[in-house]
Amino acid sequence: MQAVSLPFFYGWLWVREGFSLFMRQPMAMLFWSLVTNLLIHLSYLLPLLGQIALLVASPALTFIVLNASHNIAKGQQMQLGMWTAPLRPTKVRNPLIKLGALYMLACLAAGLLATIPFVDSIMSVMPAPGEPVDEAAFMRALRAPMFALMAIYVLVSALFWHAPALIGWHNIAIKQALFYSMVACWRNKFPFILYGLCWLVLYFLMQQLDLILLSSGLAPSLQQLILTPLSLVILAILYGSFYPIYLTVFGPSAMALNAASHQDPDL
Repeated sequence: MQAVSLPFFYGWLWVREGFSLFMRQPMAMLFWSLVTNLLIHLSYLLPLLGQIALLVASPALTFIVLNASHNIAKGQQMQLGMWTAPLRPTKVRNPLIKLGALYMLACLAAGLLATIPFVDSIMSVMPAPGEPVDEAAFMRALRAPMFALMAIYVLVSALFWHAPALIGWHNIAIKQALFYSMVACWRNKFPFILYGLCWLVLYFLMQQLDLILLSSGLAPSLQQLILTPLSLVILAILYGSFYPIYLTVFGPSAMALNAASHQDPDL
């Protein structure tokens, strides 16, 4: 798999193409936003175990939305049974589960690496039994490990970003898929920086809207009525942007998938 090196402005193009895919079938993409939100909330019902299960399932969930975006791009109307169809072959499902287990371990390792150097500073602000927590001091102690975690997680994301597509669509071994994904992300680091900045701006605008609604005196229920659908739309556009990233980064190799899909309706 040969990854192309794309210009900086492609970071914005990916967001725009994600919006374009969303507009083709908004209800389908909103359905997926609702499903993922539901899974996230369900994971909290089982502390730790729920989050671990969600991490393990992440590559499979990514592959599902990639296939949905692929079908939408071809003009196919998404039906309920089409969502899980990509995971039915065991040669696809099993490697994605193994990839998910590796992703979970990588996230845990990232958390440990980010936390261990700062254990002393965190423990120093922990209150004695019965004493109140100094929230300001606690947040200051967490600042450095949080930044460290963000830096490490960028590397983890690069390793796993393209791996679900490479494994599921091209039957590439997990080790090779992780390597190709890292190389592809490195070659396109500048578009990915712009892509990340675009989502940071959208997140900032959402926070500002939240503050405006809060200061306007609206009831919390009305605020949620406004913000929740908007959040789901933004999440749907984010999911829709994954497919154009894969398609443009892998160029001719990815285009071959489109050609094959006209012959194989289950792809």
